[in-house]
Amino acid sequence: MKSFRVLCLALVGGVLAAVPACARARAHADPNPKPAVKSGGHFDVEEVKNVAYYDGDGADKVKHKLDLYLPKGQKDFPVLLFVHGGGWTTGDKWLYGGIGRRFAENGIGTAVTNYRLSPGVKHPEHIKDVARAFAWTHENIAKYGGKPDEIFVSGHSAGGHLVALLATDESYLKAEKCSLADVKGVIPVSGVYRIGPPILFQKTFGDADACKEASPLEHVGDKHPPFLIMYGDKDFPTCDRQSEDMCAALQKAKCEATSLKIAGRDHITIVARIVNQDDDVTQAALDFIAKHSSLKLMPVEQKKDDKP
Repeated sequence: MKSFRVLCLALVGGVLAAVPACARARAHADPNPKPAVKSGGHFDVEEVKNVAYYDGDGADKVKHKLDLYLPKGQKDFPVLLFVHGGGWTTGDKWLYGGIGRRFAENGIGTAVTNYRLSPGVKHPEHIKDVARAFAWTHENIAKYGGKPDEIFVSGHSAGGHLVALLATDESYLKAEKCSLADVKGVIPVSGVYRIGPPILFQKTFGDADACKEASPLEHVGDKHPPFLIMYGDKDFPTCDRQSEDMCAALQKAKCEATSLKIAGRDHITIVARIVNQDDDVTQAALDFIAKHSSLKLMPVEQKKDDKP
């Protein structure tokens, strides 16, 4: 019998899928909104849907595609690759268009990607797909105005696990002719950093050796990009401990890493509320991206056509 944690991870995608995006935003609106927003999104958004990031042998017509959300008319902007959650078994990019639009409105080109799911595939196929999506973005985003040397990765839940693994085990990037140096920063939200015990994850990851190989904590070294690790104060069991363990391991290895516990958030609301400009996760991610890129955040009072 699966544990409560595994069952809940698998349900996240289904819960989000059952509720329209606009309804989710209303349902999770902060009952005590902040009086002011530190930085405001003002750009119009151009959307490019269902771009194939892999068309080689065995390409999946649905899961090997991503959606682009771009600050319209802008050039040389940083880029965010976002990977959805759902316990590695459910979820789809279309559920996260609101996140793509939110970051694009703030001047960050955003690619929201699909990847193949279990039980159709097992590890390492999920992470191979994420590496392919990253490689496509790195090679092609300049055609859309983005900066290939300023690509950040972010994901929620299973997606948080996958972006953390991408940025710790370099083998998947190397297989796509990329490297850790190509990742500007990592923003996992409510991620999983240690896979186990194996008996609960056999259908998704395999035996004990496969689970260890799939655990980002097992690959921490001294050459990783900066990490901003976030989780909710009412998150799933072990999310807090695993997040803090990951942050501590990175810091011990002399890598830049920060952990943030977000108040008043559970495993679903922490991702659902990113569509709100004044959300703590959104603002922290914007600050992180601006710190490590050429992004210039505009205050909420400043309109997009105003001079800085």
